[in-house]
Amino acid sequence: MNGRRLWAIVLKELRQLRRDRITLAMVVGIPVAQLVLFGYAINTNLRGLDAGIADQAGTAGSRALVMDMLATGVVTPTVVADSPEPLMEQIRRGRISIGIVVPADFERRRIDGRQVAQVLVDGSDIAVQSAAAQLAQVPLDSAVPDTRAPLASTPPESRIGVVGFYNPQRRSAIHIVPGLVGVILTMTMVLFTAIAVVRERERGNMELLIATPLTRSELMVGKVLPYVAIGLVQTSVILALGTWLFHVPVRGSLLDVYLAAGLLILGNLALGLLISTRAQSQFQAMQMTFFVFLPSILLSGFMFPFAGMPRLAQWLAEVLPLTHFLRLIRGVMLRGAGLWEMWPDVLALCAFAALAMAIAILRFRKRLD
Repeated sequence: MNGRRLWAIVLKELRQLRRDRITLAMVVGIPVAQLVLFGYAINTNLRGLDAGIADQAGTAGSRALVMDMLATGVVTPTVVADSPEPLMEQIRRGRISIGIVVPADFERRRIDGRQVAQVLVDGSDIAVQSAAAQLAQVPLDSAVPDTRAPLASTPPESRIGVVGFYNPQRRSAIHIVPGLVGVILTMTMVLFTAIAVVRERERGNMELLIATPLTRSELMVGKVLPYVAIGLVQTSVILALGTWLFHVPVRGSLLDVYLAAGLLILGNLALGLLISTRAQSQFQAMQMTFFVFLPSILLSGFMFPFAGMPRLAQWLAEVLPLTHFLRLIRGVMLRGAGLWEMWPDVLALCAFAALAMAIAILRFRKRLD
C-alpha cells in the first residue's frame, strides 16, 4: 500500500465530487431534509381535524357540550347539519373526518344517565380514530351540570359514544394496502422514466434517435406509454394480493380504482421524464428520484397523518401527486366514494401530469450536448 498513490486517488475522488453538483447537493440535502421533515413536519398528535356538527337538541347544555369538544383542539367545525345523514355523506366523500351528533332528546338522556352524543369517525384512517377517542373523554358533568340526578357512578367516557366506520376493527392492513398502491407506483414509475433518456444517451442510442423524424413530443410520449401498462399490471397484483391475503375491501367501483391509478402513473412518469432531462447519468437520476421519493412518503399521509402536519408542510404536500392519490384510492376502496365526488384531487393529478410532461418536453433536446 503506497500512501502517495492512495492520497492521489482520494484527491481525485474529492475533485470529482466537487464537480458533481447533484451528488454534492444530495450529501447535504438528504440529512437536512430528513431532519426538517421528521423534526418539524411529522406530528402524530392530530389537531384541527375537519368536523361536522349536528346538534339536534339545540339546548344550552348541548351547545356547552359541543363547545367543550371543540375546545380540545382536535376538531375544527366546517359543516353544520340538521341530522347525521349529511355528516355521513360528507365523511364518505372525504370532506370531513369526524361528525359530532347530539340527539334531540339530549336532556332526557342526560338525566337518565344514557349516552348523550355520538362521534362519527372516518375509520379508514386509524390515526383519526385514535384522535377521536379524545372527544369521548370530555367530562360531561363539568360541561353540563345537573343537580337533579346523581351521575357520579357513571364514567364520563361512557356518555359519549365513538362510532368508527369503514374499518371498525382498526386493522392496519386495510389502511396501509391501498396506500401501498401509490407508494409502489411512485417508486417504480418515477425511477423507470428517470433513467430513460439518460440510458439512451449512455448506450449511444441517442444518435439513432436524432437521425429519425421523431419530434420531441412523440419521443417523450412514446417512452411513457409502455410504462402505463406496466403500472396497471402492478396495480392489479397489489389489489389481488391485498384482497386475498389481507381481505382489503373494494367498496367502490373497480374502474374508478384503475382510473385513479392511471392518473398517478401518468403524473409519476411525467415527473420521471423531467428528472431524466436534468440528470447526466443513471446514478444521478436515481439520486434525484430518491430526493423526490422521500418527501412523498413522509408528507403524503401514507406513514404519518396529514392533519398533524403544520400548514407549510401541508402546502408542500399538496404539490405531490401521491397525496391526492391516497385520498382518491382510500375514498374509492374503503369508503365507496366515486371519483367525481372527489373531483378536486382528480383535477390536481391531471394538472400535475400535464404540467410535468409539458416542462419535460420543453427541456428535452434531440442533440448530444
